[in-house]
This record gives sequence, C-alpha cells and structure tokens, in this order.
Amino acid sequence: MANRTRWLAAFTLLCVAAAFFAPAIPQPLDYHDFADQRSAFGIDNFLNVVSNAGFLVAGVAGLLIAFGGRAHFEFANERWPWAVFFVGILLTAFGSSYYHLAPDNERLFWDRLPMTIGFAGLISSQVADRISVRGGLAVLLPLLVAGVASVVYWRATERAGAGNVLPYAILQGYAMVLMLWLAIFEPSRYTRSNDLYWIFGWYALSKVLEMFDDEVYSLLGNVVSGHTLKHVAASGSGFVACTMLMRRRLLQRAAPDAPKAVP
Repeated sequence: MANRTRWLAAFTLLCVAAAFFAPAIPQPLDYHDFADQRSAFGIDNFLNVVSNAGFLVAGVAGLLIAFGGRAHFEFANERWPWAVFFVGILLTAFGSSYYHLAPDNERLFWDRLPMTIGFAGLISSQVADRISVRGGLAVLLPLLVAGVASVVYWRATERAGAGNVLPYAILQGYAMVLMLWLAIFEPSRYTRSNDLYWIFGWYALSKVLEMFDDEVYSLLGNVVSGHTLKHVAASGSGFVACTMLMRRRLLQRAAPDAPKAVP
C-alpha cells in the first residue's frame, strides 16, 4: 500500500512538473479538419453534430437517476460527484455540437470545458466510493478548478499567439491513469465496481476512433467517420454509469469519517 501511494505521488508530481515546465505545444490547426464534413438538413458537419445526442440522453438520464431515487447511495451527499459527472456529460452535448457546427479553436474551448467537469465528477465519485466519502467530496472542487483552469489557460495562450494545450492534455491523461489506479487497487463499497473498467473502455475506444478518424471513414465506405463514432463511444461511458448506479448494492459500510447524511 505504501509503495503504491508513493508511486502515485511521484507520478502526480511528475505530471505537475511537466504541465508547468515542459515546452509548450500549440493546438494543431489540422485537428479541425475532420473526415466527414457533409451537410444535411441545413446543418453543417451533420453527423458530427447530431451524434452528440448520446451525451444529451446519458446526461439527462444520469441526473434523473441520481436525484430520482433509483441510484443506490449509502449517504445522500454521495450523489453530488455523480451529479457533476452527468452535468459534464450533458453540457458536452451542447459544447461539442456548437464546436462542430464551425470547428475552430475558439469553439473547441466550449467542447473541452464540459469534459473537464465530467472528469472531476467521476474521479471524485470513485474516491468517495473506494477511499473516503469525505475525501471524495473534498477533492471535487479542486479537481473542477484544475480542469477549468487548464482549458482557460489553453485558450488564453492561443489568443496570445503562443498556444499551449499540454496542461490540458496532461490533466486528461492523469485523470484516466488515476481512475485505473483506483479501480485496480482500491476496492469499492458497492457491487458492480468492475463497471468502472467499462466506463474507461468506452472512453479509451472513443480516443482511438478520434485518432483514426479518416481511416475509419474510408474503411466504412465513407458512411460514418471515426469522429462521429467517437461521440457514440464516449457517451457509452455515461450509459454504463447509469446502469451501474441503478443496479449496484452496498457491500460494506463507509469508514467512520464518512458524513452522517441521511441515505
């Protein structure tokens, strides 16, 4: 346990140092040159826009589950990190749609900002589930601030003519590694804890599809692109979270430092 904690602390410090001191990396402008740029029904980049509907459905469903009594929480305030996660997914539907209507760096800001909100909520929820409810709630605001700051910083540097997307990229990668670390080494108080791997898997698949946007488009006969399928895969993470919250059950009670909220 102590060795794992030291390794995680060292990795955290390495990521922080890289974010502050590594050479700046501007956002490549060819990122906005997506394979599928077809218009339909008066909507530019139609499929890349409407494929964000999955985020909308998953976000709304997740919030209804979290606050409608269908989710299983030992303590009522455990719902807040999950609420933040689903708000991030819901806002991604609007931010990503706005971006894909006319892709550029300014609009990309509104695509990325909601994703940092979702990551903050997910990591906070897993700290609460697996380590400490109080700890999970305590890290939620710092994670939100760090995520938002990384995107605001990126946009500010782009506007200043010396763009640096590296801190945002490092934060996103760090969040994924931390989520895996929690899944592997910290048992959850709930059943269905392995669903976290599916949440990770759908998101990882979305990054692969994004990377091979053109190749997927050609492979599928110019019917649907990798980026369009990226949206579908990424929203799958939200649907897995919805199912997990409804079906899981308590295995063990929280540590004594957990807040004594009404279940």
